[in-house]
Amino acid sequence: MKNSADVIIIGSGVIGNATAYYLAKKGCSVIVLEKSDNIGDGGSSRNGGGVRQSGRDKRELPLAMYGAKNLWPTLSEELGMDVEYYQQGNLRLGKTQAHLKTLTNLTNKAKECGLEVNMISGQEARNICPYLSEEVIGASWCPTDGHANPMRTTLAYYSKARQLGVNFITGEEVVDIEKVKGKAKRVITKNNIYEGDNIILAAGYESRKIAATIGIDIPLNHVLLEVLVTEAQPSMFYQMLGTAEADFYGHQSTHGSFVFGGTSGYEAFNKDNGIQATSSISASCTCRGILKYFPCLQDAKIVRTWAGWIDDCADHVPVISYVEEVPGVILACGFSGHGFGISPTVGMLLSEMVVEKDTTLDISAFRYDRFKAKI
Repeated sequence: MKNSADVIIIGSGVIGNATAYYLAKKGCSVIVLEKSDNIGDGGSSRNGGGVRQSGRDKRELPLAMYGAKNLWPTLSEELGMDVEYYQQGNLRLGKTQAHLKTLTNLTNKAKECGLEVNMISGQEARNICPYLSEEVIGASWCPTDGHANPMRTTLAYYSKARQLGVNFITGEEVVDIEKVKGKAKRVITKNNIYEGDNIILAAGYESRKIAATIGIDIPLNHVLLEVLVTEAQPSMFYQMLGTAEADFYGHQSTHGSFVFGGTSGYEAFNKDNGIQATSSISASCTCRGILKYFPCLQDAKIVRTWAGWIDDCADHVPVISYVEEVPGVILACGFSGHGFGISPTVGMLLSEMVVEKDTTLDISAFRYDRFKAKI
């Protein structure tokens, strides 16, 4: 097995796989190392599938807007696999005046960045989605938001990257990054040593431990989020849905099932030895919240739930950055549970960081050293 390449990517989630694809398109040789035995076994295949621009931090918004305009609409054709992308808008719902205040603040900030998003009344929201309850008194509406299938997207990037010659190696747990003459050069796993001129760290929460081997600490927390899926329902609506309090979000899939993510606001003690296990608390709590907005789903059966770890950054904005102290390393982590929607843009930008050095969009707001104490 050839253990050297132009670029070594640590992590085969949607960010790592997208980056591998765009790098291979630029003619780079790429090795992707994945700790799990399965591709995309983390949050990339265990999320709600939102491809939204609304409700994002102003630093992230240009990445989301670029992807919604330039990448997502043609992604299925480009990758040769239907990623089930729908661009039919996003309703973020409110039931109280406090909710509307939150939504109005988010809407005004997004409009300042040029996003087409507006506050609408409860009745206007029901004109878009007639299934909403009368409890909804207002919403923000972004017509260019959407959703896609996260598992199919992750696997589509993987499949296309493999066709272009990318070498994916599963069951390879990275334990160290080593420097040669001051530059990061070697990736050490439990079984092998790999060498590359560029090393991209896109391993979710595991990135913190790996970055520590080169003296870099990324302030990430390990947060477990849960998603549930219903049995197939008649075609009802294909907008992406969310709430002011972010207590649930979701959409109806191509196959008719509803996919909803949510939180109870209470993190249960989990006797799971660190595995991605669901609990009985979050799913039932999420269902109760959903029924306040969509009573028409009261008889829909939940067929399964699943959970995934997210790498929640201290300021809830990702780290996409060179490391000045250690040339040869690029960080791509801390996506805080909303990296899927910007994954095509991030993959494109990371490939540009390796090859062109100049990027299509400004990434200075995502520097890793923004957390350093100011003196």
